[in-house]
Amino acid sequence: MRYGDGGGVDQVERVKREQVRQRAAELFAAGVPAIEVAARLEVSTKSAYQWRRAWVAGGAPALASKGACGPDPKLSDEQLARLKTRLDLGPVAAGYGEDQRWTLVRVIALIATLFHVRVGLATAWQAMRRLGYTAQLPIHRAAERDEQAIAAWRRYQWPSLKESPPGAGRGSSLPTSAGRR
Repeated sequence: MRYGDGGGVDQVERVKREQVRQRAAELFAAGVPAIEVAARLEVSTKSAYQWRRAWVAGGAPALASKGACGPDPKLSDEQLARLKTRLDLGPVAAGYGEDQRWTLVRVIALIATLFHVRVGLATAWQAMRRLGYTAQLPIHRAAERDEQAIAAWRRYQWPSLKESPPGAGRGSSLPTSAGRR
């Protein structure tokens, strides 16, 4: 895999990239030119030259990862652990009796109650994703649905409808086919 492939937005990718940069620092210390470092590590020459400049200015620590880009998350890991504990208790424990789903609006209200922090929909969604939750779509079924009648129909009537009518052979829609004669 080339260095620039995949975006590298998560912690695992940052660690991999830092290892590549630290290997580059070792090669620079051994006197290997930037072009050869780029070829050995399968990175662009531009990256190798930038790393070399940073290495000359600050040594190997200058090539260390600076962490995730963007602002720090509003909720710490400890807060997320507390939130997950409350989410696992279910919406009923939070006072939502009519519906057994965690909506983003409910999660925002729970975060405000627990941590006295106001967050938006995007932040709540990111927190849920950090906790491993995914979007769930409810199943809407008619109140009049009769599961026993559906099961009986599937067992007794559907197989007969699935079969070909008696006497009907396999045919073809092509006019030159032998099946049409």
